[in-house]
Amino acid sequence: MTELLDVRAGAFLILRELRRQLRYLGAALILGVIWSCARLALPVLAGVTIDEAIRKDRVDLLLALCAVIIVIAIGQGLAAAARRFCAMRTAHRVEADLRTALYNHVNRLSFDYYDRTSTGQLMSRGSTDLHEVQAFVMVIPINTAFLLMAVGSFVILLQVHLLLALLAMAAYPLVTLITIRFFNKLSPATAEVQQGLGDLTSVVEENIAGARLVRAFGRERQQEDRLRGVADKIYDDSMEVARLRTLYTPLFYLLPAIGQLVILGFGGWLVLEGDVTTGQFVSFFYLLNMLVWPVQGLGELVASGQRAFTSAARVWNVLKEEPTVAQNPDPVELPDGEGAISFRDVRFSYNGSGAILDNLSFDVPSGTAVALVGSTGCGKSTIGRLLPRFYDVDRGDILIDGVSVKEMDLHELRRNVGLVFEDTFLFSDTIRNNIAYGRLSASNEEIEEAARLAQASEFIEKMSEGYDTVVGEQGFSLSGGQRQRIAIARAVLMQPRVLILDDATSSVDAAMEEEIRNALERVMVGRTTIIISHRLSTIALADQVMLLEHGRIAESGTHQELTRTSARYREVLGLEAVSA
Repeated sequence: MTELLDVRAGAFLILRELRRQLRYLGAALILGVIWSCARLALPVLAGVTIDEAIRKDRVDLLLALCAVIIVIAIGQGLAAAARRFCAMRTAHRVEADLRTALYNHVNRLSFDYYDRTSTGQLMSRGSTDLHEVQAFVMVIPINTAFLLMAVGSFVILLQVHLLLALLAMAAYPLVTLITIRFFNKLSPATAEVQQGLGDLTSVVEENIAGARLVRAFGRERQQEDRLRGVADKIYDDSMEVARLRTLYTPLFYLLPAIGQLVILGFGGWLVLEGDVTTGQFVSFFYLLNMLVWPVQGLGELVASGQRAFTSAARVWNVLKEEPTVAQNPDPVELPDGEGAISFRDVRFSYNGSGAILDNLSFDVPSGTAVALVGSTGCGKSTIGRLLPRFYDVDRGDILIDGVSVKEMDLHELRRNVGLVFEDTFLFSDTIRNNIAYGRLSASNEEIEEAARLAQASEFIEKMSEGYDTVVGEQGFSLSGGQRQRIAIARAVLMQPRVLILDDATSSVDAAMEEEIRNALERVMVGRTTIIISHRLSTIALADQVMLLEHGRIAESGTHQELTRTSARYREVLGLEAVSA
């Protein structure tokens, strides 16, 4: 589905960023004025040289005027170089500031935004779209200088010969109408191209991230076909843009050229009649060219501006998003405690769809472990996401040590809730830094102790660089069990009140599971733990087991009690099949 874009919002976003760069932008514009004045002076001086020095055989004046022309030309070159530097500095600063603002804002958005937005689209905004903005901002001082040069040329032309100047400008009203029509047609076509580039980035990002899966299932051809479909759509949209530019751009060259031809004939006749001197005619023709250059570049400028406004509008669509999980402006400090948890009549649904949890209520006393068991989609992992307030409940409340999670400082809340997910993510960094991500201020001794607790120290110390070994992207240079033990160490290092283990032993074999199980027994002491698992050995760690059905607690008790009394519990865990 094509994203709705407000091009005016994109233009205002660019204007806002330009206001923050007034120092260098203003310098670039002033240098542009100097460049324009120097550029205008050269044809005027050329005409004076012809009329006053060459035709009158005044060598001294010729030498003097040539010296002045050289000085002005040098000044023009220096002004152009300084203007370009200031323009580039402004453009790159705007790009860098917008990229930082975009990244910081995306980091503050709630999880539901990521649920509905592809990674590729966000990457496209931070790269392709911002590059379009940067390219347009860089040419603003340059095109401003050309505009000033065109206005100055017209003023001088009026002074040379009024009728000749009016004839020179005759084509410009038509050029203006063509420009407006070009802009209106180019806008939707450009938006389609930008959207397509985002889709392409999404496909490429998914294909690279899932390279192992693609090859494991032999789906290279299907991925190639998918990429080709998106690429062909971009090609078709790009060709529509190319068709429009092919149709309209020649008009920006043709109409001024016709005007030049008229001026050449009529101006030449005026010279023959003696109404205009040869020098004035030469100056006039050079000045006319200065009127033509901005017009000939108008098509490119419109296309560049349209791409920039569209790209900025796509960035604005992200920046205007507000987190659905908002920081409490007057947070309540978490009291002393060991992480007692209460769910009170909680109802929750993802993006307003059917309720995952409905009137869910339960209590977990501090320092105890509860295992959540149920069929797929019953809401076990959702409970783990609601505790650190990744999402806000639709109704009801969640409390830790008697304080609602909505009233706590978000950073403090999440520092006290440690998570170990089924899908472990590691950064392309050292093992030490991956563990320390749980608490950046931790000492080396604390990091290594956390690794020992998670049964990770043995394999880490056998590596060539030990804790300073750099793991590959997402940690794929390690086995699944090794990644998961590092993730457990990372969570342990936080020293949280509440520990959530979401299938934390799913990627390890039976022997390693036993080692991690022993480690978890030590880690869980004095800490409230939520265990989400289907493995009996992990569930056995819990003091109490809760069976979830249809978003509610259907039954609860110890593992042994539910095994004896609950047929549904045995069915979910496959115990009847085992006993049979």
